[in-house]
Amino acid sequence: MALVDLIDVTKKFGSNVVLDAVNFSVNDKERIAIIGKNGGGKSTLMKILCGIYEVDDGRVVTQNNINIQMLEQAPKFSENLSVKDVLRNEAKEIYNAIAEYGEILDQIANEPDDKDLLAYQDRLIKFIDSKDGWNIDNKIERILVHFKLKEYENRSACTLSGGEIRRVALGGLILKKPDILLLDEPTNHLDVYMVKFLEEFLLNSKQTIVFISHDRYFIDRLATRCVELEDGHLSNFDGGYANYLEKKQEMLASLQKSHETLLKQLKYEEEWLRRGVKARLKRNEGRKARILAMREEAKKNPGAIRKVKLELERANKSFNKGGLDENRKKMLFEFKSVTKKQNEKTLFSNFNARVLQGERIGIVGANGAGKSTLLRIMLGESKIDGGEIKRGDIKIGYFDQSRTGISDDKSLIEIFCPNGGDHIMVRGHYMHVYGYLKNFLFPKEFLDKPVSVLSGGERNRLALAKLFTQEFDCLILDEPTNDLDIATINILEEYLMSFEGAVIVVSHDRYFVDKITNKLWAFENGNIDQIYVPYSEYLEYEDEIKELDEIEKEFDSKKTNDANKKEKTQSAKLSYKQSKILEEYPALIEALEIRIKELNKALSTPEIYQEVGIQTLFEELEEKKGDLYNMENEYYEVLSIAENLK
Repeated sequence: MALVDLIDVTKKFGSNVVLDAVNFSVNDKERIAIIGKNGGGKSTLMKILCGIYEVDDGRVVTQNNINIQMLEQAPKFSENLSVKDVLRNEAKEIYNAIAEYGEILDQIANEPDDKDLLAYQDRLIKFIDSKDGWNIDNKIERILVHFKLKEYENRSACTLSGGEIRRVALGGLILKKPDILLLDEPTNHLDVYMVKFLEEFLLNSKQTIVFISHDRYFIDRLATRCVELEDGHLSNFDGGYANYLEKKQEMLASLQKSHETLLKQLKYEEEWLRRGVKARLKRNEGRKARILAMREEAKKNPGAIRKVKLELERANKSFNKGGLDENRKKMLFEFKSVTKKQNEKTLFSNFNARVLQGERIGIVGANGAGKSTLLRIMLGESKIDGGEIKRGDIKIGYFDQSRTGISDDKSLIEIFCPNGGDHIMVRGHYMHVYGYLKNFLFPKEFLDKPVSVLSGGERNRLALAKLFTQEFDCLILDEPTNDLDIATINILEEYLMSFEGAVIVVSHDRYFVDKITNKLWAFENGNIDQIYVPYSEYLEYEDEIKELDEIEKEFDSKKTNDANKKEKTQSAKLSYKQSKILEEYPALIEALEIRIKELNKALSTPEIYQEVGIQTLFEELEEKKGDLYNMENEYYEVLSIAENLK
């Protein structure tokens, strides 16, 4: 049975029909990705699911007592709550249940036959299990660490930046584990490492999720079903993003010729993704095999770990084979031993690089590493603290989230044709403004609309359209895919791949960076490394190096412990007490094991526990188990010493 059913649901805003007699179900343990254009009704559908919006027609049928919660776009917290307090407060139902469980155990110890107490205990256990709540403190700690909130854990949550506040809200919501979790662009304000943690957390939670995302790798990894919302209607596609592309392509192939361009784009996109997925699977299988082999090899030769790590680091930082062709290309930027500090922190030092015409460079790294600062240096908006930068005689196009040059009070045609008329020059071609804006998914009726009525995603689309009408030698883009729908990101990618100048982009979108760039500048421990492998492959190398680090630590620790044990036993001999333990404990351990078996049998036999008393038997059983545990530990410790002495 579905947790929620939408039956013939219609929703309008004025004359705009967002949902037109749609049917939609959310089943237990499903992870549903909602795909569609910005402004098309994706968020409206989510708000109907969680009861924020009422429908104009049709029915919403929800199972009794189903808890549905949604990630807020602008969360607010009490001023007196620290970041850690907020997370604990969000999980208060779990903490209360665990506290009640402890109290119930004490009551059951006094009244072991009380059926009401036992039934209530069972309900508490099921609730805590359903929330995966037994290790709630550990989960909070992991969220603080992986969402880069640990340094702020005792600081008032209200004093954080907008992105940090959103991470706190996301952490609190996934801790609560509602029956249906609704996430609207959860990867915004997360760097790639946070996104990977979120993926693993949600996959391991095995909960029901409905989400909107422009991150195509995130959709492909997480979704069990994709639902496309287009022109007020819903289409279902089983599986992740790759399967959606394949099935959508099949649907369009059966339609009229007007879909040929979109069909061609989808086919290219699907082939590109399939190749990437197969390559990743093959690399992952290879990595697992190498890690297993390395564990065995390390037992015989610990130095082998360092050798493999060195090989991986070299592969990750493989050199460019551009050769003579590079020397013929126009140089746009040259960095010579550049250093940049922020307050007392060195963001990067001794950076040497060149940017050539036609290069597409992805700048990657954790949040706060200095990626946007590097862009501002290239734009001349921030000074360096050491070294030298040479800039060619170039024209730079810049795109960030501020959407400069887009006035709210102007219509779309006024922005593109400020002097009247209806034609514009686009990269050397004279085009009708509607023909151009149609490429950016704007219908003809939008031409006379003021910018103020557009959604955030539509404004970003408009800013990109304006940017691409101009001639530039270099495009610098700071998180360009934020608040864009997938259809617009595909358009952006198409334009960037046909752009003849240089493209420099900061993005946490792995799919976008893989597809667009041919080179990475990776921020790592105060350095910027130049990398010539795809971003997703670079991240896999990082994971493998981390696993090898863990193996190395594991074997270094074992080596140290073995050396300490050897040192302790070299000049030692067994004491009188230790000799007695070796001699007497085997028989005592055997006697305890026999008594524990007898007590377990007695607790399963009504005739015995009714006569002796269930509490008496239970207490003796716990006492004997403790005695056995302590005795075995003592015995095996002495036995180990004796064997080393031999």
